[in-house]
Amino acid sequence: MPAYRRDRLAQTVLGLVLVAISLTMIAPLIHLLAISLSDGSYVLARKIYFWPKGINLDVYKQILQLKSLWKSFGVTIYITVVGTILCLIVSSMTAYPLSRSTMKGRTFLLRAIVVTFVFSIPLIPGYLTVRALGMENTLWALMIPGVTGAYYVLIMKTFFQGISSELYDSAKLDGCTEYGIFTRMVIPLSKPVLATIALFHAVGQWNSYFGAMIYIRDKTMAPLQIVLRSLVVDTTDGALGGQGFDLVLQTPEMVKAGITLFVTLPILLVYPFLQKYFVQGAMLGSLKE
Repeated sequence: MPAYRRDRLAQTVLGLVLVAISLTMIAPLIHLLAISLSDGSYVLARKIYFWPKGINLDVYKQILQLKSLWKSFGVTIYITVVGTILCLIVSSMTAYPLSRSTMKGRTFLLRAIVVTFVFSIPLIPGYLTVRALGMENTLWALMIPGVTGAYYVLIMKTFFQGISSELYDSAKLDGCTEYGIFTRMVIPLSKPVLATIALFHAVGQWNSYFGAMIYIRDKTMAPLQIVLRSLVVDTTDGALGGQGFDLVLQTPEMVKAGITLFVTLPILLVYPFLQKYFVQGAMLGSLKE
């Protein structure tokens, strides 16, 4: 078989595999959407798979009227946006000096950071630290402990080391300081890695709920995942009815499906805006041979 045919066959097989994997990820969301849009009688009879029957929008109408859900939605957006910005600032400022071979103590610090891959902070010391810093029952407790990590720092450090040394030399010849090199040259060239880490951290921040269970006592500061968990886990008629759902028109399965989609879709919609940075070359056009 000619080489070009083998390559075409390999690309076709790979494409089919990726399509199959994509379908396994999309199918649960389509199933939830079909349940949330269907009539309650069809849902109770378990006749809904991937297409709704008896279109019913009452679930979403009542979800949009939940004040507690919108308040927790705002809390989640705040901790996701602010937490991601803090993560990018702290991680990049940590990774940049570590990427410079002239930094004193660089090897020791890198080894110390790598150790954190193996040994994470135990729950009780972490809680005592947060409480000692006065962050308990504040939104800072949901952002500061995870503001950076060894994984993010090492990825950024590796990326910064890949930037051509000629750029650093030319910037220094122009009289630029290390701070100027970092802010005016390194950060603009690092959009792909910054976008990737921002997406990773934002998804983790959006989906996290354990920290809120440990550190947050005030229900008005509960993030979206805590509200979702309370509504999904406690599926009794009294609990859902107390939240404002009319269980004569909807079943608990419809309510859970609608709320799950409401919580999941916002973070999924962020990806298309960051997708281009995954394939964009950081050094494209920065140097002319």
